[in-house]
Formats: sequence, structure tokens, C-alpha cells
Amino acid sequence: MVAISLTECLGYLASIVIMVSFLMKNLITLRIINSIGGVLFIVYGFLLGMSMPIILTNTFVVGVNIYYLTKHYRRN
Repeated sequence: MVAISLTECLGYLASIVIMVSFLMKNLITLRIINSIGGVLFIVYGFLLGMSMPIILTNTFVVGVNIYYLTKHYRRN
């Protein structure tokens, strides 16, 4: 039997959420789901013991998604 840690499960969940986001046809939905995956990866990065490449990359991705979502909703 293979034991998987909660941290590893979170990493897999984050990966699945990111993959699902790319299946979305609506750009707004893609950005929202992708942001959720990014936040999960940020938490995963902290749980790995401050994995800065994971944390910084996903913080940037979430920031870009928030920027474009904010821009979209302010325009409408």
C-alpha cells in the first residue's frame, strides 16, 4: 500500500485544478479556476518548506488573473 502525505495530495489537487481550468471555454471561468489552483500551489509551496520557485511563480499567476478579472468587472 502506498502512503501519500497530505502535502502531496494538495500538490496533486492543485495540479488537477490547474488542468481543469484550461478546459474552460469562458475566459473568466478559466481565470477564476486557475486562480484557485494557483492559491493551492502557493499553500503547497509553503508546506514544502518555503519552496520559493513554486510560491513566486504562482503568486505572479494569481496576481495576473486578479488584475484581468478586476479589469473585466470594472469595465462592465
